Amino acid sequence: MTLNVAAVTVDLVLLTIRQGTLQVLLVRRGIEPYLGRWALPGGFVHDDEDLDAAAIRELREETGVDSSAGHLEQLATYGAPGRDPRGRVITVAYLALLPDLPAPVAGSDAAHAEWRPVDEPELAFDHDRILADGVERARAKLEYTPLATAFCAPEFTVADLRGVYETVWRTKLDPRNFHRKVTTAEGFVEPTGHSVTRDRGRPAQLFRRGPATLLHPPLLRP
Repeated sequence: MTLNVAAVTVDLVLLTIRQGTLQVLLVRRGIEPYLGRWALPGGFVHDDEDLDAAAIRELREETGVDSSAGHLEQLATYGAPGRDPRGRVITVAYLALLPDLPAPVAGSDAAHAEWRPVDEPELAFDHDRILADGVERARAKLEYTPLATAFCAPEFTVADLRGVYETVWRTKLDPRNFHRKVTTAEGFVEPTGHSVTRDRGRPAQLFRRGPATLLHPPLLRP
Protein backbone atom coordinates (compact mmCIF):
# COMPACT_ATOMS: atom_id res chain seq x y z
CA MET A 1 0.00 0.00 0.00
CA THR A 2 1.31 3.45 -0.94
CA LEU A 3 0.81 6.23 1.58
CA ASN A 4 -0.13 9.69 0.36
CA VAL A 5 1.70 11.95 2.79
CA ALA A 6 0.18 15.36 3.46
CA ALA A 7 2.15 18.33 4.71
CA VAL A 8 1.31 19.56 8.21
CA THR A 9 1.18 23.19 9.31
CA VAL A 10 0.18 25.09 12.42
CA ASP A 11 -1.89 28.30 12.35
CA LEU A 12 -2.43 30.64 15.28
CA VAL A 13 -5.52 32.61 16.29
CA LEU A 14 -4.06 35.20 18.67
CA LEU A 15 -6.68 37.39 20.33
CA THR A 16 -6.27 40.47 22.49
CA ILE A 17 -8.27 43.55 23.45
CA ARG A 18 -6.91 46.84 22.13
CA GLN A 19 -8.67 50.21 22.06
CA GLY A 20 -11.86 48.61 23.34
CA THR A 21 -12.16 46.06 20.53
CA LEU A 22 -11.38 42.35 20.17
CA GLN A 23 -8.42 42.10 17.81
CA VAL A 24 -6.49 39.31 16.11
CA LEU A 25 -2.82 39.23 15.21
CA LEU A 26 -2.41 38.95 11.43
CA VAL A 27 0.56 38.85 9.07
CA ARG A 28 0.67 40.17 5.53
CA ARG A 29 2.11 37.36 3.42
CA GLY A 30 5.49 38.10 1.90
CA ILE A 31 5.52 35.07 -0.43
CA GLU A 32 3.15 33.17 -2.71
CA PRO A 33 0.51 31.87 -2.49
CA TYR A 34 -1.67 34.87 -1.57
CA LEU A 35 1.23 37.31 -1.74
CA GLY A 36 0.22 40.54 0.04
CA ARG A 37 -2.92 39.08 1.64
CA TRP A 38 -3.59 39.07 5.38
CA ALA A 39 -3.37 35.66 7.05
CA LEU A 40 -3.08 34.06 10.44
CA PRO A 41 0.53 33.55 11.53
CA GLY A 42 1.75 29.99 11.10
CA GLY A 43 3.86 27.67 8.99
CA PHE A 44 5.02 24.15 8.31
CA VAL A 45 5.90 21.75 11.12
CA HIS A 46 9.52 20.60 11.04
CA ASP A 47 10.27 16.88 10.95
CA ASP A 48 11.97 17.00 14.35
CA GLU A 49 9.34 18.94 16.36
CA ASP A 50 5.92 18.27 17.82
CA LEU A 51 2.88 20.44 17.17
CA ASP A 52 3.07 22.57 20.32
CA ALA A 53 6.74 23.34 19.69
CA ALA A 54 5.95 24.31 16.10
CA ALA A 55 3.18 26.67 17.22
CA ILE A 56 5.46 28.39 19.73
CA ARG A 57 8.27 28.67 17.17
CA GLU A 58 6.04 30.12 14.45
CA LEU A 59 4.58 32.60 16.91
CA ARG A 60 8.04 33.83 17.83
CA GLU A 61 9.45 33.83 14.29
CA GLU A 62 6.56 35.57 12.54
CA THR A 63 5.47 38.06 15.20
CA GLY A 64 8.05 38.26 17.98
CA VAL A 65 5.28 37.50 20.53
CA ASP A 66 6.14 35.27 23.51
CA SER A 67 3.54 32.54 24.06
CA SER A 68 4.17 32.58 27.83
CA ALA A 69 2.49 36.01 28.01
CA GLY A 70 -1.02 34.50 27.93
CA HIS A 71 -3.05 31.34 27.33
CA LEU A 72 -2.36 28.95 24.42
CA GLU A 73 -4.44 25.89 23.53
CA GLN A 74 -5.10 23.67 20.53
CA LEU A 75 -8.25 24.76 18.68
CA ALA A 76 -9.05 22.32 15.85
CA THR A 77 -7.67 20.52 12.80
CA TYR A 78 -8.53 21.57 9.23
CA GLY A 79 -7.87 19.32 6.24
CA ALA A 80 -10.34 20.06 3.44
CA PRO A 81 -8.92 19.20 0.00
CA GLY A 82 -7.90 22.33 -1.86
CA ARG A 83 -7.56 24.51 1.23
CA ASP A 84 -3.96 25.24 0.15
CA PRO A 85 -3.14 25.69 -3.56
CA ARG A 86 0.35 24.23 -2.99
CA GLY A 87 -1.06 20.75 -2.41
CA ARG A 88 -2.53 18.56 0.33
CA VAL A 89 -1.96 20.43 3.58
CA ILE A 90 -3.49 19.69 6.97
CA THR A 91 -3.28 22.42 9.59
CA VAL A 92 -3.62 22.27 13.35
CA ALA A 93 -4.90 25.60 14.65
CA TYR A 94 -4.08 27.06 18.06
CA LEU A 95 -5.95 29.69 20.05
CA ALA A 96 -4.12 32.19 22.26
CA LEU A 97 -5.65 34.80 24.57
CA LEU A 98 -3.20 37.57 25.34
CA PRO A 99 -3.08 40.85 27.25
CA ASP A 100 -2.51 44.00 25.22
CA LEU A 101 1.09 43.70 23.99
CA PRO A 102 3.50 45.98 22.12
CA ALA A 103 3.26 46.10 18.34
CA PRO A 104 4.41 42.77 16.85
CA VAL A 105 7.50 42.48 14.67
CA ALA A 106 7.16 40.53 11.43
CA GLY A 107 9.74 37.94 10.42
CA SER A 108 10.21 34.71 8.47
CA ASP A 109 7.86 34.77 5.41
CA ALA A 110 5.67 37.58 6.81
CA ALA A 111 6.08 41.05 5.30
CA HIS A 112 4.19 42.81 8.08
CA ALA A 113 2.42 41.89 11.35
CA GLU A 114 -0.41 43.88 12.88
CA TRP A 115 -3.28 43.67 15.38
CA ARG A 116 -6.59 44.08 13.50
CA PRO A 117 -10.30 43.89 14.52
CA VAL A 118 -11.63 40.34 14.26
CA ASP A 119 -14.58 41.27 12.03
CA GLU A 120 -12.56 43.31 9.53
CA PRO A 121 -10.27 41.07 7.49
CA GLU A 122 -10.77 38.82 4.48
CA LEU A 123 -8.01 36.30 4.94
CA ALA A 124 -5.95 33.96 2.78
CA PHE A 125 -6.53 30.20 2.64
CA ASP A 126 -9.45 29.15 4.91
CA HIS A 127 -8.29 31.44 7.71
CA ASP A 128 -11.63 33.28 7.91
CA ARG A 129 -13.23 30.03 9.07
CA ILE A 130 -10.39 29.29 11.50
CA LEU A 131 -10.62 32.80 12.95
CA ALA A 132 -14.40 32.53 13.36
CA ASP A 133 -13.99 29.20 15.17
CA GLY A 134 -11.34 30.74 17.45
CA VAL A 135 -13.51 33.73 18.36
CA GLU A 136 -16.49 31.49 19.15
CA ARG A 137 -14.28 29.21 21.29
CA ALA A 138 -13.06 32.25 23.23
CA ARG A 139 -16.61 33.53 23.76
CA ALA A 140 -17.77 30.13 24.98
CA LYS A 141 -14.82 29.53 27.31
CA LEU A 142 -15.37 32.85 29.06
CA GLU A 143 -18.67 31.45 30.34
CA TYR A 144 -17.26 28.56 32.34
CA THR A 145 -13.53 29.21 32.83
CA PRO A 146 -11.51 32.11 34.28
CA LEU A 147 -9.67 32.66 30.99
CA ALA A 148 -11.00 36.22 30.68
CA THR A 149 -8.14 37.10 33.02
CA ALA A 150 -5.69 36.15 30.23
CA PHE A 151 -6.68 39.41 28.53
CA CYS A 152 -5.80 41.40 31.66
CA ALA A 153 -2.61 42.63 33.25
CA PRO A 154 -1.37 40.58 36.25
CA GLU A 155 -3.37 42.92 38.54
CA PHE A 156 -6.75 44.24 37.39
CA THR A 157 -9.97 45.77 38.67
CA VAL A 158 -13.40 44.17 38.37
CA ALA A 159 -14.24 46.94 35.90
CA ASP A 160 -11.25 45.88 33.77
CA LEU A 161 -12.51 42.31 33.81
CA ARG A 162 -16.05 43.39 33.00
CA GLY A 163 -14.66 45.27 30.00
CA VAL A 164 -13.19 42.02 28.72
CA TYR A 165 -16.54 40.24 28.87
CA GLU A 166 -18.39 43.17 27.31
CA THR A 167 -15.89 43.36 24.44
CA VAL A 168 -15.73 39.63 23.71
CA TRP A 169 -19.47 39.05 24.15
CA ARG A 170 -20.42 42.37 22.49
CA THR A 171 -22.92 43.31 25.15
CA LYS A 172 -23.28 45.52 28.21
CA LEU A 173 -23.32 43.90 31.66
CA ASP A 174 -24.82 45.26 34.86
CA PRO A 175 -21.81 46.43 36.94
CA ARG A 176 -23.22 45.46 40.35
CA ASN A 177 -24.45 42.06 39.25
CA PHE A 178 -21.15 41.33 37.52
CA HIS A 179 -19.15 42.40 40.58
CA ARG A 180 -21.21 40.09 42.78
CA LYS A 181 -20.81 37.10 40.45
CA VAL A 182 -17.07 37.56 40.01
CA THR A 183 -16.20 38.10 43.66
CA THR A 184 -18.38 35.23 44.91
CA ALA A 185 -17.27 32.64 42.32
CA GLU A 186 -14.91 30.39 44.27
CA GLY A 187 -11.31 30.68 43.14
CA PHE A 188 -12.05 33.04 40.22
CA VAL A 189 -10.21 36.13 41.46
CA GLU A 190 -8.23 37.00 44.58
CA PRO A 191 -7.71 40.48 46.10
CA THR A 192 -4.12 41.70 45.99
CA GLY A 193 -4.50 44.11 48.89
CA HIS A 194 -3.80 47.03 46.56
CA SER A 195 -6.04 49.59 44.93
CA VAL A 196 -5.82 52.05 42.06
CA THR A 197 -7.40 55.44 41.34
CA ARG A 198 -8.18 56.32 37.72
CA ASP A 199 -9.56 59.48 36.15
CA ARG A 200 -9.91 61.14 39.57
CA GLY A 201 -12.51 58.55 40.61
CA ARG A 202 -12.83 56.47 43.77
CA PRO A 203 -10.08 53.94 44.54
CA ALA A 204 -10.81 50.53 43.00
CA GLN A 205 -9.64 47.26 44.51
CA LEU A 206 -7.09 45.28 42.50
CA PHE A 207 -7.40 41.53 41.93
CA ARG A 208 -5.38 38.73 40.37
CA ARG A 209 -6.48 35.43 38.87
CA GLY A 210 -7.35 32.76 41.41
CA PRO A 211 -6.64 29.01 41.27
CA ALA A 212 -9.98 27.92 39.78
CA THR A 213 -10.03 26.17 36.39
CA LEU A 214 -13.84 26.11 36.09
CA LEU A 215 -16.48 28.59 37.25
CA HIS A 216 -19.36 27.38 39.43
CA PRO A 217 -21.88 28.59 38.43
CA PRO A 218 -20.77 29.75 34.98
CA LEU A 219 -21.09 33.39 33.96
CA LEU A 220 -23.84 32.83 31.41
CA ARG A 221 -23.63 34.78 28.19
CA PRO A 222 -26.60 37.16 27.76
